[in-house]
Amino acid sequence: MKLRKHGKSISSAEITNVSPHGFWILVQDKEYFLDYDHNPWFQKATINQLFNVRLLHGNHLYWPDLDVDLEVESLDKPDCYPLLYK
Repeated sequence: MKLRKHGKSISSAEITNVSPHGFWILVQDKEYFLDYDHNPWFQKATINQLFNVRLLHGNHLYWPDLDVDLEVESLDKPDCYPLLYK
């Protein structure tokens, strides 16, 4: 019996850990911490809502259950993306 080669991974964004202060997300081999103080829209999200994340076009994170969009660049350069949440 020959095993088939695995296909290309379609998961380019993955939640790796959740804490009371925020969560870690792995995006294209780089890990980021999103704290709830700076990302309050995630604070009351369920685990299922957090884990349902999609990476679109290689640079856009989208949580459909929460209707939250983030550019990956905003995780690398947060000073260029001031938070205007009220």
